[in-house]
Amino acid sequence: MAAGTAAPTPAPRDVFRLGFVGAGNLAESITRGVIKSAVLPAASIRTTHSRAERRSLFATFGCRILETNAQVVDDSDVVIISVKPQIVKQVLTELKPFFTKDKLIVSIAAGIKMKDIKDWSGKSRIIRVMPNTPAAVGQAASVLCVGETANKKDEERVARLFSAIGKVWTAEEKYFDAITGLSGSGPAYIYLAIEALADGGVAAGLPRNLALGLASQTVLGAAAMVNQSGKHPGELKDAVASPAGTTIAGIRELEKAAFRGALINAVVAATDRCKELSQS
Repeated sequence: MAAGTAAPTPAPRDVFRLGFVGAGNLAESITRGVIKSAVLPAASIRTTHSRAERRSLFATFGCRILETNAQVVDDSDVVIISVKPQIVKQVLTELKPFFTKDKLIVSIAAGIKMKDIKDWSGKSRIIRVMPNTPAAVGQAASVLCVGETANKKDEERVARLFSAIGKVWTAEEKYFDAITGLSGSGPAYIYLAIEALADGGVAAGLPRNLALGLASQTVLGAAAMVNQSGKHPGELKDAVASPAGTTIAGIRELEKAAFRGALINAVVAATDRCKELSQS
């Protein structure tokens, strides 16, 4: 740096007050990720819970613990609604007087549409997010839908929050039922696949622990290959399946059992069920 030249002033960090209405497992995962990634300091996060052990857990992170959900909303700039879907209406209706125009509502309640959130809260500054359970290990697949009066800064803030627990995409709300059927329910399909691969290893003579370790690491590695190589899964599959080899023999059995069709049908069935639940 040249003599007499002042050092450039670093851009100020966007620190805002984040509140959780509902301090369950997903709220915990987001809080851990946000603090670990330094998206926000722990002191900027506040919540409450009826159970002392949940309050104590968030207090150990350095979060501010309040007495009521109304206090959480009143003391926050961004409010994440992380209660069970069946009580979202009751919670938002009770908190409606506290949702002033300067507050952003973020809903992670599965199946609850933004129209309903707007009706129950009386506000349209909303972002709906569909994360999934691998948030617990920082590997969530989260999709955002930005409401009609949420602004670019709102979107950037929420994207930063959920980037702290995995990868983030943005999509129109009309896709959310299918997103639920794929990434929302998808981890369970993969758990079944890992379990089945491990059982296959045991059937072939491997010790159970070794079989499970190999199965889970193989799935993890294959997913990383898809994400990092930029190649189509079919191309990667073909690279492993040599002519008359072991892999193509196994693939042949999967095709005979309609493996791909079963996964496709699972996603469609979960999507249809999500639509049914959102209409009930």
